[in-house]
Amino acid sequence: MFETPRKSNNVRGVWSESQEELHEMQPVSAVDTSSRAKKKKKKKKPQPGGKRSVSAPQLSTEALPETVSSESLQGECTLNNNDEPIVRGIFQIGKRSYDVVLTVSRVTWTPIQPETPTGDASSQRKEAFVELKDVFAVKVKRRRTVGQQSGGTLLGITLFHCKRKGAKLKDHETHLNNLSVDHCEIWFKHLKALLSGFQNRPKSLKVFVNPTSHKKEALRVYMDEVAPLFKLADIEADLTITERKGHVLSVLKECELDIYDGVVCVGGDGTVAEVAHGLLLRAQMDAGRDTDSIFTPVQAALPLGIIPAGSTDIVACSVHGIRHPVTAALHIIMGHRQPVDACSFSSLGRLLRFGFSAMFGFGGRTLAYAERHRWMPPSQRREMALIKTLANLKPEDCELSFLPLKPGTDGAQEQTKTRSRKDVRDSEGGSWQTTQGLFLNISIMAIPCLCSMAPRGLAPNTRLNNGSMALIMAGNTSRSDFVKHLKRYNSVNNQFSFSFVETHTVKAVKLRPRTQGCWADEVSEDNEESDSKSAPIISSDGSYPWNIDGDLLEVPSELYIRVHPELLTLFGENLEEAEESPVKCSCI
Repeated sequence: MFETPRKSNNVRGVWSESQEELHEMQPVSAVDTSSRAKKKKKKKKPQPGGKRSVSAPQLSTEALPETVSSESLQGECTLNNNDEPIVRGIFQIGKRSYDVVLTVSRVTWTPIQPETPTGDASSQRKEAFVELKDVFAVKVKRRRTVGQQSGGTLLGITLFHCKRKGAKLKDHETHLNNLSVDHCEIWFKHLKALLSGFQNRPKSLKVFVNPTSHKKEALRVYMDEVAPLFKLADIEADLTITERKGHVLSVLKECELDIYDGVVCVGGDGTVAEVAHGLLLRAQMDAGRDTDSIFTPVQAALPLGIIPAGSTDIVACSVHGIRHPVTAALHIIMGHRQPVDACSFSSLGRLLRFGFSAMFGFGGRTLAYAERHRWMPPSQRREMALIKTLANLKPEDCELSFLPLKPGTDGAQEQTKTRSRKDVRDSEGGSWQTTQGLFLNISIMAIPCLCSMAPRGLAPNTRLNNGSMALIMAGNTSRSDFVKHLKRYNSVNNQFSFSFVETHTVKAVKLRPRTQGCWADEVSEDNEESDSKSAPIISSDGSYPWNIDGDLLEVPSELYIRVHPELLTLFGENLEEAEESPVKCSCI
């Protein structure tokens, strides 16, 4: 039924013996040998487009898989290691019988067809295959009665592999049916041995689930869509359901990370930010870094997997190109890894946290309003925060300094009249540029920040690991112009082609508010129609809300933001654009 290459001297022998077995199992029509001989003589002269026909046990080159070339059949032939058959046999796939061949790179199956009287059975044989790099599990297939936990009638083996459709990955099954126990056992062992050779695939994961994310569906998403795939791939998952804010950080500080191959979080952007910060902070602790000073951080020890279960899932969309839990789970199972830049946020020389993106002004105020009204349903809370913040749009009076990635090539647009700029030489040799004035919103992003409201990304010119950040400054302007700027994020038009918007590619940013800018809990209706061009926000407590990866951070003074190339590794692939847009929502 099968034969390994060690039992044959060359490929011709292996294939011929397999062909003889097929002829013994299937009926062949009686053919007059004399007439066949005449036909063979006629075919000695090659004809254009014609095909050779040979009788068993001779070998037809058209019957070979694509991995075997016709030149390899001449004389004593040897095959490339990737193409040499390890084992071959006959399986039923669907309702047809197939000749199945296993190599170190793929499983190939070709339908078995009886020879015609002319001997050209191989002319219509079409092979199919699955690459082993796409296979994540192999299981023995059995038929069991209701309630039976073990044993059962052997049916064959099943290959579980992932198929790609655009940015989406889906799990797929291929059933190789054969009732022979010995036959299936040998195939199963060979497949398991080959799959164990993929060293990047994790075997043990630490999983954090935030049960309060978005519509409180994170736990259901994990148990119904992700956990079964992990179990199928023989991955041990140590599950922790978070109970409070900071729970992830306390666990990561104390647990043994050496026993895991990666960390997985199931939740929204706030959960991702907390887990990423915890992993990076643990790496600094293990390396003995002093986080109360300006330091050079070390990379995280373990890769991070993100299962999207939030409202926007900006980080997951930026890495996977789509909001799809199964796609994220398959990237983790297959061991796909993508290095990603991360930012450090410091104030007065003290590290506050690590993250990927930050918004000050409109973005921070909107999140602060939403956090004060968490008693409302999530969608209603976000819409109310957006409307209220736009209705009471006020500028922030700031002093902003940034260090361009390449001085003189940032392509900055013409400055508005409310700002002035000066260049200051940095102690490390860079040239800091400083500007002062009124700003409606300031965004600093180290990743593209794809989401439903911005399919091309909040920072479309930024990549996951190009060692830079996108600085986007929206200066003081009318409410209507600012709304037009926001609407363009969800269209094909350039959202930065406004005179009040500047974009820069930077390595570091320092932002210092020049007024005590913090809103009261409720804004008076009388102020909604006030002139926003000359009325910066003034309040008394001296705290400034920042939106750090969807998490609210109150900063009392200047914030220093630096980008660190490839500081974190995420499970996923670098997709330039998502081929399938996420489901739309009304959040910022």
